[in-house]
Amino acid sequence: MKKLVLYFLSALITASLFLAGCTKDDTPEINDGSILPQTFAVDIPNAISHEGGKKSATEIDTLKGNDVYEHLRFFIRVGEHGAEIVGELLKAIRLYEINEPMEVTFESDDDGRVKHLVVVENSDYDGRSWEFQLTITDVDSEGNEDGGKALQLFWDRDPIRGIALLKPSNIDDVNDGEMNDAMFRIDYSEDDPFYDATMMVYVAGLPMPNPLEEPYAMKAMKMFAGKKGDIIDVYGNSDHPNALLISGNPGFNWAFVAAGNEVKDLGVAEVGLPPSNLDEPSRSKLLGYYGIGEVFEREIKAVWGGLISQSLIDAYLYNTAAPGYFDSHGFVAAGTSPGSEYDELDSRLPDLSPYNPKEVGNLSLSFK
Repeated sequence: MKKLVLYFLSALITASLFLAGCTKDDTPEINDGSILPQTFAVDIPNAISHEGGKKSATEIDTLKGNDVYEHLRFFIRVGEHGAEIVGELLKAIRLYEINEPMEVTFESDDDGRVKHLVVVENSDYDGRSWEFQLTITDVDSEGNEDGGKALQLFWDRDPIRGIALLKPSNIDDVNDGEMNDAMFRIDYSEDDPFYDATMMVYVAGLPMPNPLEEPYAMKAMKMFAGKKGDIIDVYGNSDHPNALLISGNPGFNWAFVAAGNEVKDLGVAEVGLPPSNLDEPSRSKLLGYYGIGEVFEREIKAVWGGLISQSLIDAYLYNTAAPGYFDSHGFVAAGTSPGSEYDELDSRLPDLSPYNPKEVGNLSLSFK
């Protein structure tokens, strides 16, 4: 996972610098007349989207809550990072007065290669027509199967909605070679009957390192985030085909649902660990039968049988009870709400459900 963290940090920097090759001056002003969307992401509260500091230690014979949920919060953050990369690219592109269909060729300061930017009107993609389409390609790679496409954006201005497709290896050919097949897709909309804004994040084609070195490496991800006032709903799956549980069976999803309060920085989440190849969409299976506590208990019994008493198992898995509660510092409690400030978030979880694990594991993305 360390490589993935470093990759996203470098990708954000790359996105910020990507279009430096065609800068008109050192501190250009953003053109308010730009036809590009100014927002293309839903911010997720820190309580459920990054690894917070641990609170006071629990008993030595109890699995710590932050240990149970730290991967979940990291994987949600990965999805959020994907949207941030697109946002950084849009900020950079907005500096160049894209206020109508146009075409620009420039040299990227990142890899020294020539990039080609084209904006057209009235484009069809994903079963509908869009007001605009923007495509950026790496010119020397245009003969490749992917057409050398680095970024493709389809959007409408009123209401704001769009789809962004991103391939990092065509943005920075020098530094992202090991990410040759990795792609991201961000769907953003401010035209939803239930939310002020929504975001879908798809990640596919991530490289799979040696499982002995990084057994929890993520291959694919599908995540939804919806914002209504101060409340953010998040649900989805990340696929880890080489990850091992206690019994040694490889491959599972982190399937999750969560709700957070952006202002109070509070969160509530449920997590399941269904097999990567499970063809099952139901919430009761993904978060019930495959709930993290249920899975751990079955795994412990499969390996040690009756050698460990039920009371010891219950004590060890105390913090796996659903749901988990979080604040800005990380894990707070499991199973029982620590206070009424979580009531609204608690009430939202039953209506949220992860995706079919097999479909997430087979996820593939492509440009138009």
